[in-house]
Amino acid sequence: MKDIMGLMKQAQAMQSRMQELQGELELVEVEGQSGGGAVRIVLSAKGVMRGVTLDPSLLVASEKDMLEDLIVTAHEDARKKGEAVMQERMQAVTAGIPLPPGMKLPF
Repeated sequence: MKDIMGLMKQAQAMQSRMQELQGELELVEVEGQSGGGAVRIVLSAKGVMRGVTLDPSLLVASEKDMLEDLIVTAHEDARKKGEAVMQERMQAVTAGIPLPPGMKLPF
């Protein structure tokens, strides 16, 4: 019975840390790039887009398709970086609590 109580206390502490982490992730920014830095996108670690920077040389009507592809690629780069930050921070929160293999947080 003591093990269950200890596990419940750990779960409550983890829940509290998770709530704190969610707030922190709103403030963490990651930058994705493509085209050698010609396109830059800034996202929060939770995936909210905060900004886009385009090199003026890309603003040519005939290059529209390429620019669109570069924006998508930069967004994907930023999204992956944000996910990596989130996973890293989640692992720190769940350290010491036995979770089933392959289980990802948040649920």
